[in-house]
Amino acid sequence: MEYTDLPGAPMLPYNARGRQSGSIVMRAIDSHFHWYPRSVFEELCARTGYPRAVPTASGGYTVMPREGVSRVDQWDEWFDLEAQLAHMDSTGRHFGVVCTLGPFGAYFSEVSAAHGLAAAQMWNEEMAGAQARYPGRVWASGVVPLQDTKMAVDELERMIGKLGLMGVNVPSSIGPKGHIDEARLEPFYERVEQLGVPIFLHPTDIAFDEILAGYDGALFNSLGRVIEVSVAAYRLVLSGIMERHPDLKVFMSHTGGALPYQAGRMDKNSKAAKLPKLPSTYLRRMYTDTVSPHAMGMKFAIDFYGVDHVLYGDDYPCWNPETALGIFDELDLSQDDRHKILYGNARRVFKLRDPAPAAAGGTSLAVNLEVT
Repeated sequence: MEYTDLPGAPMLPYNARGRQSGSIVMRAIDSHFHWYPRSVFEELCARTGYPRAVPTASGGYTVMPREGVSRVDQWDEWFDLEAQLAHMDSTGRHFGVVCTLGPFGAYFSEVSAAHGLAAAQMWNEEMAGAQARYPGRVWASGVVPLQDTKMAVDELERMIGKLGLMGVNVPSSIGPKGHIDEARLEPFYERVEQLGVPIFLHPTDIAFDEILAGYDGALFNSLGRVIEVSVAAYRLVLSGIMERHPDLKVFMSHTGGALPYQAGRMDKNSKAAKLPKLPSTYLRRMYTDTVSPHAMGMKFAIDFYGVDHVLYGDDYPCWNPETALGIFDELDLSQDDRHKILYGNARRVFKLRDPAPAAAGGTSLAVNLEVT
């Protein structure tokens, strides 16, 4: 099949760098991209009690959701969307991005429900504003306060139906002790499934802090985050949520964490959960990105999930598109498979929206483009 990346542009062959020769380059969508609206953090800085935040010398913030707890997970590069998009342009590709939450995603579900809802609404409105400023270039997911199920469902309805966001972020844990597979959350997962939007799972830096402490964060950053997101995703399997909701779209960051590599062990040792199918069956229904700093990891994710379930991502600004694309270029993929991972899968799985051509009166409407 021939793919046209820009209207009216002919398909061109790839050169050794994985780009198309000539003046047209293949489009790409970054499915694992972080932009944080500074206004949410400035509102926290204006508070005197908990939760609150203080600026850091690196241009980010130390966030204190409650007394005795503080976290720093960003720097100035996280907050300038225009500069981020310019950086993506510098790769020579036509990049679109999907804004998802990083470790800060835990915040909305660990503070009081009332504050979590207010902060989520502010965040979601900022995300909707970014989509409006960059139509067809920026798509954004939202967040809900999971400590209150009704609030979570209501905000899900608002951010998808009214604001036009394209997915919802779910943290690896709900506060210091809550879990995302709690029975009370069944109405939330049911509504997500009905809406047909994806759930984004990303590590949140809350779990495993005791056994992974030390080494200036090296142990947690290299191993802890992978374990944390793996446990969260596997809870969705063992709880039966994936069985009860066969159309639920779960997008797992970091090439699926440890789960693809350990899938055989999951099948062998999870019989007590009494699932009607092998756990790996549900794992393979999930989707993942290419955020792995070596080609072997990317290849294993593609082999395990299948090429139709893997979407390009580079975790920018935690990683960078130059390195991620270079490693991706090392894979021996057909042109069709490259197109799927770099672009087509994101359009199809996320049902990403583009602005329609301007109408006679100059009005532009958003439409769904089903790309296969």
